[in-house]
Amino acid sequence: MTSINEQPIPAARPVIGEDEIEAAVRVLRSGRVVQGPEVAAFEEGFSRLVDDRHCVAVNSGTSALHLLLALGIGPGDEVIVPSFSFAASANAVRLVGADVVFADIEPGSFGLDPAAVEAAITPRTAAIMPVHLYGHPAAMDKLMPIADKHKLAVVEDACQAHAAALNGTPVGAFGAGGTFSFYPTKNMHSLEGGMVTTADAELARTLRLLRNQGMEQRYANEIVGANMRMTDVSAAVGRVQLGKVEAWTEQRRANAAYLDAHITAPAVTTPPVAEGARHVYHQYTVRISGDRDAAMAKLTEAGIGNAVYYPTPIHRLKPYWEPDQKAGRTWDLPETERAAAEVVSLPVHPSLTEGDLQRIAAAVNSLGENL
Repeated sequence: MTSINEQPIPAARPVIGEDEIEAAVRVLRSGRVVQGPEVAAFEEGFSRLVDDRHCVAVNSGTSALHLLLALGIGPGDEVIVPSFSFAASANAVRLVGADVVFADIEPGSFGLDPAAVEAAITPRTAAIMPVHLYGHPAAMDKLMPIADKHKLAVVEDACQAHAAALNGTPVGAFGAGGTFSFYPTKNMHSLEGGMVTTADAELARTLRLLRNQGMEQRYANEIVGANMRMTDVSAAVGRVQLGKVEAWTEQRRANAAYLDAHITAPAVTTPPVAEGARHVYHQYTVRISGDRDAAMAKLTEAGIGNAVYYPTPIHRLKPYWEPDQKAGRTWDLPETERAAAEVVSLPVHPSLTEGDLQRIAAAVNSLGENL
């Protein structure tokens, strides 16, 4: 039970400080609030996180996925996606008219299992969408050769993995394009927003047309587009956060290292890190063997914020489950089902104090062996 002098520790804590507020006010006072110099500067700054790839800012991570897939993926195509992810990963595929094919995950990284991906490839497969879940890079060293072998596009969902890397290559710099989200609870944010990254300059230009009604010059529409622009207010906030994300990332990694070293409860498995991986801990996600609901209730009573991401795999959500049932289609995803039944995310955000970390570890260890 939480002491009367102890405040609950939130599972996540968005940072909106005076720097972010001043940046937003500065832009509002300038009168240039949409698709202006702040957006261009934010794109240029973010490119340093993705090996200097071209960056195209949009209004959300989902829009980033949608736009990137729209350039070449459509009806009749299949895209291989993990079911253990946020629904936006699969939704973006459906939005361009393509079919979602679910593949199972690795138990350690929670990312796509390369063997499961290879087994899921058909003549209709057009792309693979690895999701760098919780801030851990997917097995890109194994997935990229599979994609090359079958001539498939790789669209990275890096919405939870700003500055994560595998063997020195940052996520968002492996495939045809990468996507990031700047939602308030992400490792850095822009109030709301997203980014597409690509090594292809012509693709980047087309993405900029698509996000702005198909035009570069006003009323000179070149293609059919949409309104998926990022505001300059959001970009200004993002630029401030971009200057802080490296320090925040190291703090997240230090917090995770503390929890790794101090969580000893037999029923709790701390998150492994693959060799060569730079995990940035968007979430510190443990596995709990036994009664997860009871464990979460005890943690909440102790004032430790916790959550399950994601209790229902995408293939069991109504928009996917019902059509699959009607079509007689089933998915064999044992590691996905096991993860959905066992995972719990604990606080790891950079606002945690040493005392907070001690409380988190103590509360987890108090769960004991018999849940």
